[in-house]
Amino acid sequence: MAEWLKDLFLNPSIAQSVIMVGLVIAAGIWLGRLKVAGISLGITWVLFAGIIFSYLGLQIDENTNHFLKEFGLILFVYSIGLQVGPGFWSSLRKNAITNNLLALGVVLTGVIITVIFFRISDNSITVMTGVMSGAVTNTPGLAAAQAAANDMHVVGTDKSLITLAYAVAYPFGVFGIIGSLLLLKKIFGVKVEKEQALHRKLAILRSNKPVSVNLVLENRQLIGQPLRKIFELLNAPIVVSRMLHKNEIITPTPDTVLAEDDVLLVVASKQEIEKLNLLVGPPSSVDLRSKSESKLISRYIVVTRSALTHKRLGDYPELHQQDFTFTRLNRAGVEMVPHGDIFLQLGDTIKAVGTESGVSNVAKILGNSLKELEAPDLAPIFMGIVLGVIVGSIPFYFPSMPVAVKIGMAGGPLIVALTLSRFGNIVHLNSYTTHSANMMIRELGISLFLASVGLSSGKNLAIAFENGQGWTWIAMGIAITMIPLLTIGYIAKRYFRKTYFEVCGLLAGASTDPPALAFATKLTGSDIPSVTYATVYPLTMILRIVAAQLLILLLI
Repeated sequence: MAEWLKDLFLNPSIAQSVIMVGLVIAAGIWLGRLKVAGISLGITWVLFAGIIFSYLGLQIDENTNHFLKEFGLILFVYSIGLQVGPGFWSSLRKNAITNNLLALGVVLTGVIITVIFFRISDNSITVMTGVMSGAVTNTPGLAAAQAAANDMHVVGTDKSLITLAYAVAYPFGVFGIIGSLLLLKKIFGVKVEKEQALHRKLAILRSNKPVSVNLVLENRQLIGQPLRKIFELLNAPIVVSRMLHKNEIITPTPDTVLAEDDVLLVVASKQEIEKLNLLVGPPSSVDLRSKSESKLISRYIVVTRSALTHKRLGDYPELHQQDFTFTRLNRAGVEMVPHGDIFLQLGDTIKAVGTESGVSNVAKILGNSLKELEAPDLAPIFMGIVLGVIVGSIPFYFPSMPVAVKIGMAGGPLIVALTLSRFGNIVHLNSYTTHSANMMIRELGISLFLASVGLSSGKNLAIAFENGQGWTWIAMGIAITMIPLLTIGYIAKRYFRKTYFEVCGLLAGASTDPPALAFATKLTGSDIPSVTYATVYPLTMILRIVAAQLLILLLI
């Protein structure tokens, strides 16, 4: 009995791999609940639990471990992409350039520090590139450095030490990134509750969230014209949800003929309201929503029929009847004015105004059955993952670069997930998941990734310390990790007025570090770091890969 149990735990097999990974994840999550001075490293403890297991000699099959690491990372970044997609596309129009320039500053500062250590130490540039890649937790950068070393015909100890230096620096790189976030929190005296309140205020100020206003028609040039005339004179979409017309409150159609002193309840962005005041007339003292004689009702309806998500809203005749109007559309927390060119997505919430029969009919058309959304459709999700792996494997060739650049198993799935979150329904890839399902996939992915990295790192730490070089690599790695993050983080907060939540996402993305992102989202209780992370991650990943190659090609 004892012999088979010993074999089950110590001899590499599928069952042994499952047991070891399960124990590491469980131990790490339990340890992550402990707080020291009110601070917990959360799920990052899974990494340290894996290192401890590995250091004690508990190993799993190398191929299985590598698969779990890559697959876990793919699941994590893909679920992040689906969750933050709507906010990501919105942020591109506002902060993308500034955020990516700051991320570039993090990369360049780290490279400069690496070169300085190379000049003042006895370490070769190949070893220092390994330290840098581990310090910024960038595995594709390590792979690029190894490829460049092969092309430059590097042999012997220097080549073999690249991976060892990376493995030694990696765990402390994770800790250094998290430590930098906590230090910046202390330096700026950030209170998470106050920061959350600040973001709620900023969301109101920055948002293009639709507002509603009652306007009296006083523009005589519009009298006798169809309502569509107002739509044609404006560039942005607006909705007239109710209209007091000839002493009756109706839901107008574009062909409704305007009359003097009509009152229009208009839903539009704040910018368009100012134009409407000039075009239509001043605000009215009459609030059509509170008129007791109105027979109109309003109701929030959830889109649960996938058949409606493949065409423009304007292409469905049954959604353009006279007894209801769509006034607002909420998608993943982003509210907008619905219009004919928009594509509906599963999980969208639409506010409909109209007669009771009209609103009931449109609810049936859209589905409005939350139960249908509880079970996610896995086929589009895995198809998206396949596309992400393909995109991540595309080689990009640059002049004077001996090897191709790839954005890897993290970058490809992230970009595809971000794209499908907005355009997937057009190509029949509805990747909708409930928030709880998304969180489950995200936590499972990052747990597998951290456990696998930890189980493959502990034994290398022991080897490095036996050679006496480990502590030097760790010290240099911590400097390469923390100095750029603290410097750029301070600049971003102090001079570019970035919020702490945005800085957390920026620094995690600039380090291409999923564990730091997982820590930041837990620390802040918000998806704001994920949005900033997704904004800078693709460019940063490419820069990290190119930097690792250039260091070896130019300084060897």
